Amino acid sequence: MKIAVAVENNIVSEHFGHCENFCFFNIENNKIISREKVANPGHKPGFLPLFLKEKGINLIIAGGMGGGAVQLFIDNNIEVITGVVGDAEGVINKFLKKELVYTNKICDSHNH
Repeated sequence: MKIAVAVENNIVSEHFGHCENFCFFNIENNKIISREKVANPGHKPGFLPLFLKEKGINLIIAGGMGGGAVQLFIDNNIEVITGVVGDAEGVINKFLKKELVYTNKICDSHNH
């Protein structure tokens, strides 16, 4: 499994599309086997779900995301978890332990 976390300074970003970077985590046997930080290539409608699909991402984690983006991820077979706070690696470790707290919040504006 490959998970992307939208981050600002390694903290989960409030809005995935405007994040500074994505932290990619490769997971095998419920453990992190590698990490990679990738710069956000830019926020253009519909682009990031395809970009992350091409990178092999199975799950995106963010603080918030618009409904249109959520649907594009679903259409591209990428699971979405939103309403997450914390540092990227801590979030992944909680996810792996099935202890991650999230709200699946959908943004309806760009004011967070």
